Amino acid sequence: MNLSHPKNRAESHFEVSEVHELETVGKKAWDNPVYNGSPSTSLKIQTIYNPKSVLGNPYENFEEVGDALPYQEEQNKTVNGKTSPFFKCCFCIFRGIRGLWGTTLTENTAENRELYVKTTLRELLVYVMFLVDICLLTYGMTSSNAYYYTKVMSELFLQTSTDGRVSFQSIGSMADFWVYAQGPLLDNLYWTKWYNNESLAAHSTQSYIYYENLLLGVPRMRQLKVKNNSCVVHNDFKEEISGCYDVYSEDKEERLPFGLINGTAWRYHSEEELGGSSHWGRLTSYSGGGYYIDLKMTREESAEALQVLKEKLWLDRGTRVVFIDFSVYNANINLFCVLRLVVEFPATGGAIPSWQIRTVKLIRYVSTWDFFIVACEIVFCVFIFYYVVEEALELRIHKFKYFTSIWNILDVVVILLSIVAIGFHIFRTTEVNRLLGELLEHPNTYADFEFLAFWQTQYNNMNAVNLFFAWIKIFKYISFNKTMTQLSSTLARCAKDILGFAIMFFIVFFAYAQLGYLLFGTQVENFSTFVKCIFTQFRIILGDFDYNSIDNANRVLGPLYFVTYVFFVFFVLLNMFLAIINDTYSEVKEELSSQNDELQLSDILKQSYIRTLMRLKLKKERISDVQKALQNGTKQLDFEDFKNSLKELGHADHEITAAFSRFDKDGNRILDEEEQQQMKHDLEAKRVALNTEIENLGKSYADNNLDENLTYMEARNNHTNKATCVSKEELQVLLHRVLQLEQSINSIGSKIDAVVNKLDVPERKELKRKDLLGKPLGDVSKEEEASQEELRPQSLDQLGKEAESWGMEHIQRNNMSGNSSQNGVYHILPKSSVLGSQVPKNF
Repeated sequence: MNLSHPKNRAESHFEVSEVHELETVGKKAWDNPVYNGSPSTSLKIQTIYNPKSVLGNPYENFEEVGDALPYQEEQNKTVNGKTSPFFKCCFCIFRGIRGLWGTTLTENTAENRELYVKTTLRELLVYVMFLVDICLLTYGMTSSNAYYYTKVMSELFLQTSTDGRVSFQSIGSMADFWVYAQGPLLDNLYWTKWYNNESLAAHSTQSYIYYENLLLGVPRMRQLKVKNNSCVVHNDFKEEISGCYDVYSEDKEERLPFGLINGTAWRYHSEEELGGSSHWGRLTSYSGGGYYIDLKMTREESAEALQVLKEKLWLDRGTRVVFIDFSVYNANINLFCVLRLVVEFPATGGAIPSWQIRTVKLIRYVSTWDFFIVACEIVFCVFIFYYVVEEALELRIHKFKYFTSIWNILDVVVILLSIVAIGFHIFRTTEVNRLLGELLEHPNTYADFEFLAFWQTQYNNMNAVNLFFAWIKIFKYISFNKTMTQLSSTLARCAKDILGFAIMFFIVFFAYAQLGYLLFGTQVENFSTFVKCIFTQFRIILGDFDYNSIDNANRVLGPLYFVTYVFFVFFVLLNMFLAIINDTYSEVKEELSSQNDELQLSDILKQSYIRTLMRLKLKKERISDVQKALQNGTKQLDFEDFKNSLKELGHADHEITAAFSRFDKDGNRILDEEEQQQMKHDLEAKRVALNTEIENLGKSYADNNLDENLTYMEARNNHTNKATCVSKEELQVLLHRVLQLEQSINSIGSKIDAVVNKLDVPERKELKRKDLLGKPLGDVSKEEEASQEELRPQSLDQLGKEAESWGMEHIQRNNMSGNSSQNGVYHILPKSSVLGSQVPKNF
């Protein structure tokens, strides 16, 4: 029999199958179902035929372990010779650079779970390095000494009083303010002597607070006033009340000179002239302008200036706020402390003190740790460039669909915040150098570090938010594990229920907030504003509340408000919220437990380990075979004997030739005793090294089922090798049976066509009769249907008998010829799978 025709027919059949499957898959073969997460568990895997067995060749990857064989080197030289070395180098570089930005959104991971996990793992490793770098940068800008520095300054300027007089926190009127300004404030600002009255600096009048903190420049005192008659006095009180000073607002701000007129303390200066900024106080927001005075370098001169202000009534009914600004620097810890003491004078009278102390690190590069942070900053810039290119590639591929994923939006936010941080870092460094240069040139002026301290604080806040988002982003890379997806799946599924519940919750919540504000706003501080009411009610939910203040404010409605709020909000609404999340979590966990286990990271590591160990064992077996061949030889080992011995063990000719020629130094195709000893020595060294590597590999990967897995892989490999070996006689028998099966199927098809034609005859007769008579024949049609129903079972039974008889005949023939095939090369179809027995049932 000619074997070329069946072989070509089989090849054409596989090619047609491949083309058909590719056409069926179409463009969906490159769709990425993992765009919003890990691959779906309901993916339909479509397999393209590949006649090569995965474990068909036990020496398939041996070249990766050892050196390349001679024939492979020749092939590589031949292939590489066709391409220019320059273009080949450029192509390799381009492919390597392109691989750096390979992500689950840029690679085709739709139907390849292993590729998806490996790509995600690589992304995770790169991102962990980026996260470590950003953590070093963020924590490198902070210091554990900052808290203690702030604590020392606050205790000194806020709580200290001289001779039991007023401290800053206890200021309650303008008189108290002057007492504090002329006493504790000056005492704490000017430290020029030791505790034994010795001078701190022999040739300098600069102040060193607590002997360590240098006062930068001189302090500044600034006030803001409102105009007289900025409000309307009722007609009944116009005779008794001469003036009216409204609450502060920028449009009612006083800008005319007053008092002595001459001097900065009596003339108004705008925010642009002072280079200041607005301040958010306890009562309202204040502009950066006003009337100011810079104190002197010594305590005595400053005390005289304050006495003049007090005598000339610098503070009056129109004063609404006073600011005291100064900055100190501690060289021991390289930190700046920028202080602002604020005293607000509301329209109600009295005084409300507040303060703002910012401890920041403005000079960055001083110590060795600082220069290490410089290296981290450079690495950070490289990472930002890397992620900018990565997100640009993903955006180019997916267009506007890119923004449908919350993780992609989070990526963009992190990148934008990082770019802003880099820009501000450059600005801050140049601005600090400029301010310090001006301060060194004019030490008697006010050092305005308020602006830099404010933006440095905002910069730190931005970095804190950026670091928070960076940590949350880890969930994007660990979502391929179904255990890690429980949180995101639960929140995503119950989002609609929570949104509907939130509307109902906040209706009740804001209703109680308005009730509390109107009932207790005039008497309880926690309810004095609507915003405070909202936060107070959240504190009540958490158990932090002051019931006595509510009860004292209103003895009837206070307890009623408290009891009903706790009942409806805490016991009812809060528990409904928890029930929604709990039920959804139970559903998600049940679904995840019922799903089939997908390829996990541990599986990939295990497979890689097993493959590596198999390669090492196979290489060890090859070395053992060569050693056996050497033991069988004499002092003069001929190449043919060496070749025949190894070919009996299943080795290829090119492998035998390469191993022999490596030790045949003189090229006479005979290994003498010295050459054999050299081969034995090298083989033994390699065998010992492989044993050591296998033992180390086994220690690094502890798996109880490892031996079972290896045994299974070896058995599968042996079975595959045996199954792929088919003799010529077996192939002829198989082809003969295939031809018999085709002939039988054709005969059955013709018989089915005959039966169908017979069944169509009554229907054609009925149609002709209806056309002739032109009217419905109900009775005739019923009789025809009855006769048709009688004919159908007979025809179907006849067809079934013929198919069954064919099947039995076919089975007998197979049994007669089945002994010629070993191990059952062609499996006989069972009776239920014979085509003839199924057609009547489905028909």
